[in-house]
Amino acid sequence: MANDQVTEILHRPLSQEMLARDICRLAYVAKDGTPRNIPIAFAWNGEQAVMCTSKNAPKLASLRQNPAVAITIDTEVHPPNILLVRGTVELDEVDGIPEEYLEMNGSYEMTTEQRVEWEAEVRSLYDGMVRIVMTPTWAKLIDFETTLPSAVEELVRQRAERQQQTGVDIARLDATGA
Repeated sequence: MANDQVTEILHRPLSQEMLARDICRLAYVAKDGTPRNIPIAFAWNGEQAVMCTSKNAPKLASLRQNPAVAITIDTEVHPPNILLVRGTVELDEVDGIPEEYLEMNGSYEMTTEQRVEWEAEVRSLYDGMVRIVMTPTWAKLIDFETTLPSAVEELVRQRAERQQQTGVDIARLDATGA
């Protein structure tokens, strides 16, 4: 998918709404070759999805071996809105707590006191973290009104062709008087 196509999809209002959420599901291939799909907090910086994890997280070895990933962000309503993004990640080990980590956890409902306590706990636990920075190379937005999963789009096209063919057959019958 061309970069301008990815950018166009990610800049749509609904995509921007989805990218403002706190949680995505990160899919990657583990070192043993099996798939993994984990919920993880993220922040969108306008160009990349940034996720943060502990320096000893098992997923880091897998991501170093194979940086190809996918994320899914969706809603819990019917019909769902779904943003699918594929890309590659770079790992950036940092001292202290990345600002994105503090931002991405900012929408959880906490009182000011709870927020202060949470941040103090985080700072006491981590001496540093790894930023997992995903650069999108492919994107699809599904809203079930203007866009559908590709397999469903194909079924809709096939149904339209069948209905068109049925209409032609009926017109042919009418023309012959049969």
